[in-house]
Amino acid sequence: MKILLVVATELEIIKDKFKGCNVLITGMGMVNTSIQITKELLQDKYDLVINMGVAGSFSKDYLIGDVVEVVEDNFSELGFEDGNDFGQFSDFVTKYNVAAKTNLQKVNGITVNTVHGNEKSIAEIVNRLNPDVESMEGATVFKVCNEFAVPCIQIRAISNNVEKRNKTNWNMPLAIHNLNNQVAKIIMEL
Repeated sequence: MKILLVVATELEIIKDKFKGCNVLITGMGMVNTSIQITKELLQDKYDLVINMGVAGSFSKDYLIGDVVEVVEDNFSELGFEDGNDFGQFSDFVTKYNVAAKTNLQKVNGITVNTVHGNEKSIAEIVNRLNPDVESMEGATVFKVCNEFAVPCIQIRAISNNVEKRNKTNWNMPLAIHNLNNQVAKIIMEL
């Protein structure tokens, strides 16, 4: 099975664990991810894409260090404001659902250009979409893989709670360690 690991930053992957897989470091965000994964999928064929990375959690149900599978992801900012209401265009798919492929906890995610760190905007997005986690790349990988008809999985480790930005509450080393161990285990079980 030919697997492509898609990760935003070098920090999020321990490459020695994945010697048999191709690794694509896209850079952070939707635009970088879209460009890099599209270029890769035009050049090579894969049986599976695994998008791996850290995420912020909106839910106290998930602890820092927990590893989850995102089975629904939404481009939360694509749409329009109409007074106090937010609408999404009917001719553009903003939500992607994939079949669960692991035994991990299943979560709903949003993909954002700006990670949340303001209590008002956090309350608004929770009220509108009720996400479990947020990332800056997830829905992009789902969209591009859908366009290329390549199966994909999104695995995220919780590095922080979504709150007013306070990096002293984050634990990136724990999240990255757990993420890489879990993705290696998933690949071994394929």
